[in-house]
Amino acid sequence: MQHFYDGQIRRYITQIVRLMSNFSYKDGKGKLTEIPVMYGDLTRQVANIIRENSENKIPSAPRMAVYITGIEQDLNRMADSSYVNKLNIRERAYDADGNEYLNTDGKNYTVERLMPTPYTLSLSVDIWSSNTDQKLQILEQILMLFNPSLEIQTTDNYIDWTSLSVVNLTGTTFSSRSIPVGTESEIDIATLNFQTPIYISPPIKVKRLGVITTIVQSIFNESAGTIELDLSRPTLQAYQDRNFPTADTRTSISKDSGATVNDTDASARVAVLPTDGIKEFKKDPSILKTDADVVINTSHDNYGILVLTENQSSSAKLVRKGVVGAETWFGYLKSMPFDFDGTGSLSGTEVRLLRTDWSTEIVGYVQINPADNSELIINWDSDTLPSDTVFYGPNGDRNKIDYIIDPQRTNPTDLKSSNPRILLLGNINNSSNTSNAGYDGPDAWKNTNGTDFVASANDIVEWDGTTWHIVFNASEEDSTVVYTTNLNTGVQYKYDQDEWILSVDGEYPVGTWRLEF
Repeated sequence: MQHFYDGQIRRYITQIVRLMSNFSYKDGKGKLTEIPVMYGDLTRQVANIIRENSENKIPSAPRMAVYITGIEQDLNRMADSSYVNKLNIRERAYDADGNEYLNTDGKNYTVERLMPTPYTLSLSVDIWSSNTDQKLQILEQILMLFNPSLEIQTTDNYIDWTSLSVVNLTGTTFSSRSIPVGTESEIDIATLNFQTPIYISPPIKVKRLGVITTIVQSIFNESAGTIELDLSRPTLQAYQDRNFPTADTRTSISKDSGATVNDTDASARVAVLPTDGIKEFKKDPSILKTDADVVINTSHDNYGILVLTENQSSSAKLVRKGVVGAETWFGYLKSMPFDFDGTGSLSGTEVRLLRTDWSTEIVGYVQINPADNSELIINWDSDTLPSDTVFYGPNGDRNKIDYIIDPQRTNPTDLKSSNPRILLLGNINNSSNTSNAGYDGPDAWKNTNGTDFVASANDIVEWDGTTWHIVFNASEEDSTVVYTTNLNTGVQYKYDQDEWILSVDGEYPVGTWRLEF
């Protein structure tokens, strides 16, 4: 194998030496003197060097010496030696001339780390002293620190997973001399024994990391057990055959309005009036698949987003592991090596959504809500929204509606002058009632000839000056996706064979959205 040396054991020794440094003692005159620390056991050769090759010179004291007494493999901490950990590192560009980091992308790396080998390092610290008072001063300062151990850090490199360790005091020897004292040893030595768990790491592999702009994956259909052949637009089916998440959030239109809605109330509905926006939203536990059948595209750190429209204003919150709004947008954007322009203008940062019911990206211009940093306010580019469906009626072909009303609560008499198109939140009469002799329906919804008009919830109706007409019959609608926009509010809706929902609202999982900086 190729030679390598990283000085790993040396760094542990250096930290122990630093741990024993900067202690001092006070002599009889009250003078403080710092105690020097050296590495190496007190062999005859070392002692001779300290005495400068002279038998007439006594080694100076006090002094401390650090040396290794053993190193043994720790089988209890042994792990899979074949494990490889991969870490992607993105740096910010650094301006050496200006001595500052720039807000642009710098060097990018992939680091592959092999599992290190665990060992137990045993060390001893000899404390030389010339008298008992010196020894007691030094020991008292050191022994109080180990209760029961001290933590050390061998490096400040944040990708080094072995940089932290602890030092344990395992034993002490108060004196190296016995009583009576002989004539050969003039220095009294106290010994402290330490153990520290360490790791010896093999060399790591560092590779340049390229910038990934788009990822296209083939996702199999879990419910059918087959591979999607249309690789460019696979349908996301991740939620279809399991009970997580427990509910999907959909903004719905219904006639029921007025009571305060609890988010956990599965029956909660929303009301949209001619001059008001979305008041409430419902959580439907029966829907386990997101409203947006989407393609897999650029990922953003495993975050999804939840888009909701309320009071004619759309917003997005980050979703991570089913939790909505746990992360702020400021915290999310800190990891992005791009300039975020949160002005909400045409030249600013954009959010882009992908859906299988629309062939191109839906684009919105964004800004962070100053009152709630977890919320991204979105101004949609209407040209990128799905095209409204053209409805054929007596007053011409139109693709938009004028009002959304509850026919049981709202009188349309004042609206008739403009020949409006109206989306109904409830039924107007019914065929069983009108067929009964003597039935008299509401006057506000009668034709000029006195006949009762019949329509159902979710229908779109139009007044031609004398008669009401159904221009969109919800009960007869097939699988065709239908869109329309409320001219009064500017909000677009989509009919999904059951109810009208806000066209853009819903949860967009990882890969179905991105930010364009």
